[in-house]
Amino acid sequence: MKQTYFDLIDQTYYFPQPGFDIENGNLYFNNVSLKYLIDKYGTPLKISYLPRIGEQIKRAKNLFSKAIKKNGYKGTYNYCYCTKSSHFSFMIREALKNGVHLETSSSYDLDIILKLLDEGLITKDITLIQNGHKTEGYLNKIAQLHKAGFTNVIVVLDSLNELDRLLPLIEGTVKVGIRMAIDEEPQSSYYTSRMGIRASDIPSFYQEKILNNPKVELKMLHYFVDSGIKDTLYYWGLFQKAISLYTDLKKQCETLDSFNIGGGLPIRNNLGFEYDYTYIINEIVRNISDTCSAEDIEDPDIYTEFGRYTVGESGAVIFKTLEVKKQNDAELWYIIDNSLMTTIPDSWSIFEKFILLPINNWDKPYSKVNIGGITCDHSDYYNTEDLNQQVYLPEIEDADKDPLYMGFFHTGAYQDSISGYGGIKHCLIPAPKHIVVERDENGLLNDYLFRGEQRVEDMLSILGFKD
Repeated sequence: MKQTYFDLIDQTYYFPQPGFDIENGNLYFNNVSLKYLIDKYGTPLKISYLPRIGEQIKRAKNLFSKAIKKNGYKGTYNYCYCTKSSHFSFMIREALKNGVHLETSSSYDLDIILKLLDEGLITKDITLIQNGHKTEGYLNKIAQLHKAGFTNVIVVLDSLNELDRLLPLIEGTVKVGIRMAIDEEPQSSYYTSRMGIRASDIPSFYQEKILNNPKVELKMLHYFVDSGIKDTLYYWGLFQKAISLYTDLKKQCETLDSFNIGGGLPIRNNLGFEYDYTYIINEIVRNISDTCSAEDIEDPDIYTEFGRYTVGESGAVIFKTLEVKKQNDAELWYIIDNSLMTTIPDSWSIFEKFILLPINNWDKPYSKVNIGGITCDHSDYYNTEDLNQQVYLPEIEDADKDPLYMGFFHTGAYQDSISGYGGIKHCLIPAPKHIVVERDENGLLNDYLFRGEQRVEDMLSILGFKD
């Protein structure tokens, strides 16, 4: 007797696990029946499960709070949501329900800030951290926030000339941070990140541009490791370099009181994912505390800018198998009803892996398969999960009579903005319909259609084909 797909998963991983369970042979995502959503809305289907956002924020806040208490840390912890990970209004609103501050990265980001203010979702004392390269439009919007009375705007300087370009636009004093450029990992094609100011240039920059300037208040030192927060010599080496630079600056600057480690807290991208959040967060707090104690300076307030961690695990994309193709003795293809490279572009562009599971047919035997999209592009496929192993999914006898539905999970960060939500897609394959799932004040689940499948009229209008 052949093993079923459930047998494969049950023997390979701890399962069920948080966020995933099986009822009546069908997969549930955070206690939501995916088969119910498929029957109600059809496929392809994007899902945003909003309660997961609050759960993630609360977990990180709780772990930092415990680490601060355990280490006798004197500074505070401040959770900032990185808006570029998902700009959707319902995502930002959900994050704000959990007492977060906001980090922005472009001019149009600040138009969202003003919208949130108009809706009463934020007040003018919210901390706003402005990262990224400062275009003229971005600088003017920052000045607009100052003029509107926002009191905790921190402009993180990304290059040596941004301060000179900003100051003529600002009335009164401006709070600034400095981003330290990091040394990239050895396999990178360049040595030093293009973001930020070289660590060796920061002391002289402070002396020449900030120290005796009454219009500038240095508030924060910022750094970010693009490969994420990992328990490696590379990460801790950069961490120590940054906190050492902070202590050197603090001895010269009384107003400096915040240390920003950026983002990088990972999310689950496979069923075997293991990450000791408690240990890592405690080590962050402990190392800052130990360094500051050794240098006889006060513990700084800690800031993070978690984006993928905040919203990543809230997302899923559901596809239907349209056709099964046996192209040779070793390769079996499942062709889905949309495009992988345009719907979850990180799987194509940076080979990001997501949790992949079937929605139905868990009681059937399984096979090694390749998953192919319906664009006419060689790269529109997904066939690896760990290293070069093929994907396993339940066998299909007849895709028309008994279709297999499959889901890619934890896709809630970056995929929509990178793919150009609402715009032109490769081969004019329409973007899937988008469903939002939330809980009401009584804890009951509620789902609604945020946006239907992209229409041909909308695409033709973008392309200049007018009626």
